[in-house]
Amino acid sequence: MATAPIAAVTAFVRAINRQDADALAGLITNGHRFIDSLGNAVEGREKTRSGWLGYFRMVPDYALAVEETYSDGSVVLLLGIAQGTYTADGTLRPEGRWQTPIAIRATVEDGLLAEWRVYADNEPIRILMAHS
Repeated sequence: MATAPIAAVTAFVRAINRQDADALAGLITNGHRFIDSLGNAVEGREKTRSGWLGYFRMVPDYALAVEETYSDGSVVLLLGIAQGTYTADGTLRPEGRWQTPIAIRATVEDGLLAEWRVYADNEPIRILMAHS
């Protein structure tokens, strides 16, 4: 039985908040598309998994705080806050902490995420990256 779209997206958010790239890979389609706020796209399950692994190395405590959820059929919209601590060397320091408002548009096919599109102001983490 296919998972309802909101349940699939909720499971994906939980895996993000655990920084569990393997669980994320198990929740997406083979042809999954991840699109960041600059329009850069990563396609495919393994490339997406690798991308999350890299991001979790850079922001080991990355988490989403979802404040609102809307759905229309297979499309789910999330509004909330993305937050974490940027690190270049694996050490979490208070000065590396950031957060920003986020909107996410997820498309679910047969209980798996086919697309995860992020809309966020990445300036807070870009500033931290530039100073490291």
